[in-house]
Amino acid sequence: MKATSIGHAGILIETHSRTIVCDPWFVPAFWASWFVFPRNDQMSAEIMGKIESPDFLYISHQHGDHLDETWLRDHIDKTTPVLLPDFATRELERQLARLGFTNFIRTRNGEMTDLGDGVRVAIHVETAIADGPGGDSALVVEDGTSRLVNQNDCRTGELNELLKHGPIDLHWLQYSGAIWYPMVYEQPRDELIALARSKVESQFARAIRYVDALGARVVVPSAGPPCFLDDDLFSANMIDGNELSIFPDQTEFISRLAQHGSTNAVMNIPGTTISVDPGNIHVDHGVSDAEMQRPFTHKREYLAQYQSDWATWLTETKASWTVSGMCLVDELAAWWKPLLAMAPTLRTAVAGNCLIRTDDEQIMIDFAEGDIRPYNNETIRYRLDIARPLLEGVVRQKAVDWSNSLFLSCRFTAWRDGPYNEYLYNFFKSLSVERMRRAEAEVVRKHGSTDEPTTEIELGEYIVQRYCPHRKADLSEFGVIENGNVVCTLHGWKFDTSTGKCLNADDHQLAIRKRTT
Repeated sequence: MKATSIGHAGILIETHSRTIVCDPWFVPAFWASWFVFPRNDQMSAEIMGKIESPDFLYISHQHGDHLDETWLRDHIDKTTPVLLPDFATRELERQLARLGFTNFIRTRNGEMTDLGDGVRVAIHVETAIADGPGGDSALVVEDGTSRLVNQNDCRTGELNELLKHGPIDLHWLQYSGAIWYPMVYEQPRDELIALARSKVESQFARAIRYVDALGARVVVPSAGPPCFLDDDLFSANMIDGNELSIFPDQTEFISRLAQHGSTNAVMNIPGTTISVDPGNIHVDHGVSDAEMQRPFTHKREYLAQYQSDWATWLTETKASWTVSGMCLVDELAAWWKPLLAMAPTLRTAVAGNCLIRTDDEQIMIDFAEGDIRPYNNETIRYRLDIARPLLEGVVRQKAVDWSNSLFLSCRFTAWRDGPYNEYLYNFFKSLSVERMRRAEAEVVRKHGSTDEPTTEIELGEYIVQRYCPHRKADLSEFGVIENGNVVCTLHGWKFDTSTGKCLNADDHQLAIRKRTT
C-alpha cells in the first residue's frame, strides 16, 4: 500500500488495484483565512493526475478544509463512487449531490465494506454536535497485506473500535489546532498566551494518547496546521513560538513524540509518499531533504513567498465580499425564532443572552425568551463582533453551521462573562430544523442521563467516574492527573480533584473521591 500526502488532511491511497482520495483541499477556506501548509499548489502533474482520477472519493466531514466544494466541482469526475460515513443525517450526501456527484456508497458505522479485489474499508463516525452536527469520521483501509487508519481530526473516544480490524501500519492523525479559541477573545494578552499554551499541550496529549493506543508501525502527522497569509491574521502562524497561536507544526509534535519515546513519526509535505508492506517501509518526499525541510526551518521566508504568490487572489477575494444593507435583525428573527422555539432545553443550557455587533446593527439573542430583537442595553453573557460583509454573507447563504462558515475564519472577536458554554456554540452549529432537532435531543439526553455509580476507575490516588461528563470519553483511556486536576485529554477538560468541579464550564461535575486504602 502507498499513501501520498496531498496537503493538510488530504491523502491519496493506492493499493494494488484501487485508489482512494481523501479530503482533497486546495482552495483557501473559511473566508480566505486558512491556507494549506506546507503549500500544495506546486505538486507534480503525475500526482495531480492520480488525485483527479481516483477510483473512490472519501470526504470525512463537511468542514471547508476537508470538503473543498470549488475544487471538487471542477476536478473530480462526478460518477466517481463516494464512500459515505454513516452519519445521522444525509447532509454530506446532499451537499456532494449539489456538486453533481451521483454514485454514493453508504457504509455502516465501523463495519467493513468490500471494494473488490481484496480491498476493504471501514468508516467510524462521531456524531456529537460538538464535533459538527453533520458528524466527523475516520477511515480504515486494508488490502490484504497492509492497513491504514486515516483518523484526520476525528476525536473518537472508542479507540478499540479502530483497532478491532487488526494491527495498523500507517496512522494519519491531527495533532495541531482547528479552532478559533483563544485567539479571538478579548482578554489580556498574557492570559490568552497561557490559554493558547494550555490548548497546545492538550492537543499534543490527546494525539499522543491515540499514538500509544493504536501502536501503528508509522505515524503520519496530518490534518494541520493551516497557515494564515492575510496580514490581518498572519500573527496566528506559529513561527518563533512566542505568537498567540494554537498551531504548532510537525517539527514540534515529532519532537514531543520523541520525548515520549515514540520515534516512528514521518515528516511529510504534499507529495511525500509512504510505501508499506509486511517487511518494509519506504518514504519518498520527491524533493531533496533540504527542500522538504524548508517550510519548517525557514518558515518566515517560506510564508512570505507563499503570501506574495497569493496576494492578488487574496485581494480580489476580499474585494468580492459585498454589503447590501439588509436589516439583519429582521432576517435573523425570521430565520432563528422558529429554531429557538424548537429548543427550550438548549436555550436554558446556554444560560445567558448573546449580543451580535456589526458595523451598524446590534442584535440581541434572548435565549430565555426565544427572541431576536435590537439590543437595548440589556445584560448579556456573550458578545460576538463580526464585520458586516461576513455577517451578511452567512445570513445570505443561510449557513447552517457558523463554526464552519464563519468562526473558523478567526475573522471576529468574542467576549464572555464566565466560562465556556458549549451549548451556545451548538446553537450556532445547528441553524436548520434538522440540525436544531438533533441539538435539542442531544442536550435533553445529556441532562437526563447519569453515569452508573459503580462505573468507576482509579486514577492515581483517586476513584473517579469512568466517563467524562463533557463528551463521555472513557477516562481510563483519556484521564490523567495534572496539577491537582483530572484532565480529560480528549478535549482538554479539567476537573478539580477536591470538588469534582469542572474548570471549563459551570454545568459539568465529575464524581471523584480519594482512595481510602
